[in-house]
Amino acid sequence: QLQLVEAGGGLVQPGGSLTLSCTASGLTVDSYATGWFRQAPGKEREGVSCVSSTMRTGYADSVKGRFTISRDIATNTIFLQMNNLKPEDTGTYYCAGDRSRLRGCSFTAISRYTEWGQGTQVTVSS
Repeated sequence: QLQLVEAGGGLVQPGGSLTLSCTASGLTVDSYATGWFRQAPGKEREGVSCVSSTMRTGYADSVKGRFTISRDIATNTIFLQMNNLKPEDTGTYYCAGDRSRLRGCSFTAISRYTEWGQGTQVTVSS
């Protein structure tokens, strides 16, 4: 059974950086796709980025050029490096696993993701 634990959230000023981590247990991170999602108060959960088992990546237009997704097989962890953070990046960030084995990854097809972490809060404010 796949279990995911996020870490790395916090309070940061606009223009700052944070790196979120998503550590998996039960499966190796190269055997399924991982997505990062976020949810702001009063808003729907939205996809931010994803990485497939073969390291194909995708980014929402709102974070392209600022966020980078990566993985470390040795620690079974997926990272989301977030640079030049903006107040609109504020929200609870979740990682999730897609074990459908479909080609590539999708950060818009939320229904494909069946295992979710507990979330980590990111607040961008001066």
